[in-house]
Amino acid sequence: MARKPRAFEIGGFYHVVKRAVDGQKIFRSSQDSSRFIFGLEFFSNKEPINLWSILGKTKGVSDTTFVERLQGKRAQGRVPIVEIHSFVLMPNHFHLILREIISGGISLFMQRMSGYSRYFNEQYKRKGVLFESRFKAVHIQDNIQLSNAFVYVHTNPVSLWEKGWKEFEVKNPQAVLQKLEQFSQSSYLDYTTEPRLPFLTTKFFFDFYGNKNNCRAAVEDWVRFKAKNTEFGPEF
Repeated sequence: MARKPRAFEIGGFYHVVKRAVDGQKIFRSSQDSSRFIFGLEFFSNKEPINLWSILGKTKGVSDTTFVERLQGKRAQGRVPIVEIHSFVLMPNHFHLILREIISGGISLFMQRMSGYSRYFNEQYKRKGVLFESRFKAVHIQDNIQLSNAFVYVHTNPVSLWEKGWKEFEVKNPQAVLQKLEQFSQSSYLDYTTEPRLPFLTTKFFFDFYGNKNNCRAAVEDWVRFKAKNTEFGPEF
């Protein structure tokens, strides 16, 4: 029996999560991350490009070559079908904060993003599905939930360095914050340093928090709060 299509509210914000089957690692190299991030950019356009036809079988291709091949396409401009406000890539899943701006935009965008499976299977000589069948989407209802989602997405990598993160046991919060400033597989640096990724809609959260220093403070405060070993339930 076919699943009923999900309805997303125009103008609504959604915290979206997509996980790999069996918890397998889906980002094994910087090239994998770059390929996925290019998908975020070009598959959120009204007229998507065929990344496979441009990049081909890309084993061994440098990040610089990726950029060089896509500069012409990027210069053609963007007509987005969805706003991408935040993201993070984890070893076996990814998180996004998306805003629906046209009817069916999020569903179409996520369908296109599943094309990463073809790249991954070709790259690593595997067969079969890569992701679980359906992404999870939580409708963000108010400003508190919106702020929590922003912080949650950008602190997700902390679990890579602090094994007790989910149990609110952070042994070295200062080291964690330094590592977050060096973690390039998320939108955090676009909110705390200089803009890197042209497809991100950063203005909303800059206005929401007031400035980039407050964006950083929201994340840092949560890390330090967790270091106090205070009980609080995770969203996912």
